[in-house]
Amino acid sequence: MPDNKPIPLAALRKLLKWYRTNKRELPWRGTTEPYAVWVSEVMLQQTQVKTVKPYYERWMQRFPSVAVLAEASLNDVLKLWEGCGYYARARNLHRAAVQIVSQNNGQLPKSAALLQKLPGIGPYTSAAIASIAFDQAVPVLDGNVERVLCRLLLERRLFKTTAVQKRLRRTAEEIMDSLGSQMGTPGELNQAMMELGANVCTVRAPQCKICPLKSVCRGHQKLADPGVLPRRKKSKPLPHYDITAAIIKRRGKILITQRPHGGMLGGLWEFPGGKQEKGESLETCLAREIREELDVDIAVGKLFQSVKHSYSHFRITLHAFSCTLPRGRIRKLGVTAFRWTTPHEFSKFAFPKADRVIIEKILRRA
Repeated sequence: MPDNKPIPLAALRKLLKWYRTNKRELPWRGTTEPYAVWVSEVMLQQTQVKTVKPYYERWMQRFPSVAVLAEASLNDVLKLWEGCGYYARARNLHRAAVQIVSQNNGQLPKSAALLQKLPGIGPYTSAAIASIAFDQAVPVLDGNVERVLCRLLLERRLFKTTAVQKRLRRTAEEIMDSLGSQMGTPGELNQAMMELGANVCTVRAPQCKICPLKSVCRGHQKLADPGVLPRRKKSKPLPHYDITAAIIKRRGKILITQRPHGGMLGGLWEFPGGKQEKGESLETCLAREIREELDVDIAVGKLFQSVKHSYSHFRITLHAFSCTLPRGRIRKLGVTAFRWTTPHEFSKFAFPKADRVIIEKILRRA
């Protein structure tokens, strides 16, 4: 296939035929209802399909429309999202729903450009919604599609460079422009490209023998292993941080605090604490963090549990200590809210995964 030329029509027909025969049966497929498409595409950001499926089904049962989502409390939204990760997606869905109801009569905008004005919707998500829900001829460029295009074009340069990204977008637009009205819809073409990357043109060991585009793929024709593309920079080792948390008990209840809405894990509840600084012991760190967050002094007791957890860009070990609060009145210096709650009431609140591991141990001992 010559550089920067769209897929020949015969190959494009093969791709669409392959997709119609081999596409996975997923809860959000078979509908072009804009709200359902929007929710599924946001959930699929950074999260695997097998993880998303039960979350999507629960979400659509609990929040079946934009209006219902807009009326829900943020705590209810985060609780339903609990465990799905990247919680800014849930906060942005809620914020966008409120905006859509108040400013757009409860209707999602139809164009990719207008969709991008909503919280949490970027170029990829806007293109997916516009093409699948509204038949707009805009190509989707997610990781799966970028990988397919790099191999089709035999793109050997680092694929995150500006020049390569422009080339991939130009090629994707040319492919979309070549779609005939009798061949399929823009949404179907985008989903076919994404499905090909997810199930055939995979990161490792691409299954070239069954690929409908193998006859026009320069990577398949020129390379012993097309899996070497796309070229990426070597990843740096993930940094590690030690985090402390206080399990503060008072008259059968335990103190939990809510993280500020704007930051990482915003709006979630946790056992108060924070990151260990250089030269600090864990106990000194915890006492300092509680003073900075709540303006009280605690007595740090024995280590209750340590939990290892990985995020996308770093790893942590969360060290939870049994603590007491001898005196003092709590003030919200570094938290949005606080509650004294019994262990059996924890289920009402959304917690990060590491804190939930600690909760499981608390409940076993309750």
